[in-house]
Amino acid sequence: MTRDERPHRSNALVLERDGFVRGVWAATQDLQARRVLRVTSCESRTARHVNPPSSLQELIDSLRCLPGVGPKSAQRMAFHLLQRDRPGAARLARALGEALAVVRHCEKCNTFTEEQVCELCRSPRRDNALLCVVETPADLLMMEQAQCYRGQYFVLMGRLSPLDGIGPREIHLDQLVRRASDGLVQEVILATNFTVEGEATAHYIGDVLRAKKIKVSRIARGLPVGGELEHVDSGTLAQAVIERREV
Repeated sequence: MTRDERPHRSNALVLERDGFVRGVWAATQDLQARRVLRVTSCESRTARHVNPPSSLQELIDSLRCLPGVGPKSAQRMAFHLLQRDRPGAARLARALGEALAVVRHCEKCNTFTEEQVCELCRSPRRDNALLCVVETPADLLMMEQAQCYRGQYFVLMGRLSPLDGIGPREIHLDQLVRRASDGLVQEVILATNFTVEGEATAHYIGDVLRAKKIKVSRIARGLPVGGELEHVDSGTLAQAVIERREV
């Protein structure tokens, strides 16, 4: 290659390189534009189809009121009822409507019943001198299943929790005091849960009832039946030692 040919060769290489760079740049821009268009198209399709019918959304939102049910669980329940078990959904709707119409609070113990006074409160075989205070109707059922208590009950329908706005009025404390002061009750047994709120509730109710000269006791805590010491937490073991009894 002569000296005169070298500049021409160099310029040709530069032009070829610039053309290649511009081609790569154009291809990159075109690819990005295609990606943006594809994402926008997908978002548009999602936006058009993401919202279920209003009645279905209302069902999903309604199911979320159940404890432990989040958005996904509520959605699965709603789809199952509508897709695979419509008779079950109709039966559930009827049962819920009927329960809301007829179930009320017992005038004496405050648990759920269909009559003014529940079956337990009407039973002549119950000991009216004992009144057991529990947090929920489920706790009442557990006490009955244990078959160790034959007295009457009072259901608080909750426990004291100031942070949640639950005070003495919300746990029907006035009604409890009237029940405990009816002249028949000789002892009130506090069977609230052994949580922070349950302990605070038991302490508060105990102070109120003792001020009215009513005998108050608390269910004991300790080792479970069949439990082994090496598998028990230190708090439970310590409480069992404190609440020991003579044999």
